[in-house]
Amino acid sequence: MSNFFIPYWPVPPHIKSMQTLRTGGKSEGKYNSFNLATHVNDETNTVHSNRDLLNQYLPTSPYWLNQTHSVDVLKLPSPTLNGDASYTTEKNTVCVVQTADCLPLLVTNIKGTIVASIHAGWRGLLNGVIENTIKKMNVSPNELLVWLGPAISRQHFEVGFDVKNSFCEKHSEAEKAFHLISDQKWLADIYALAKIRLHVCGISQIYGGSVSDNYCTFANEVDYFSFRRDGITGRMASLIWIDS
Repeated sequence: MSNFFIPYWPVPPHIKSMQTLRTGGKSEGKYNSFNLATHVNDETNTVHSNRDLLNQYLPTSPYWLNQTHSVDVLKLPSPTLNGDASYTTEKNTVCVVQTADCLPLLVTNIKGTIVASIHAGWRGLLNGVIENTIKKMNVSPNELLVWLGPAISRQHFEVGFDVKNSFCEKHSEAEKAFHLISDQKWLADIYALAKIRLHVCGISQIYGGSVSDNYCTFANEVDYFSFRRDGITGRMASLIWIDS
């Protein structure tokens, strides 16, 4: 299929993961074509048609979160969907996050008894959405595996002094993730910033997110939606579940 790919990382065979692309769907115009978000003013019926296409490859419908760049983490199944990360130990329960430049992370353990998905924009990343999720999972960090999905690359992620300073105040290592381009403007490496947080958590088994993966959402207009590039646009989905 042209609307998703399977992440490459050494997870147990019963752990299933998927990353959607922007292609192969039914949305039109700026949302062309596999938009999975209902909050971006795309035609609601079309979005649900795209979700129906996706559901053909899933054991159950995903728990679509109401993402607000928070650090809130939900244990699934959940009666509320307000959060930016979710985790579960239940089989056939699909964790999902939507992105269009922000960094999606998928997490599981070596035994494959727990999975999580994380939406990490710079605000959530700064404020601890990764740390909150890892803490909630309550698994030894050396048993965790993390996959970093498509996100905006350093070459295109311009931020101001306030963002840079906020990260560097929390971790001095973050300095290496920023490249000065003009007065008070830097290019930020969201992958490097995430890896710093993961390393602080004690996690070293990190996959995806390399330059060779062609994961830059801003640069790869064919495969990915990008909010910074287009403004009005759709969203991709990063999904993970424990197969029965």
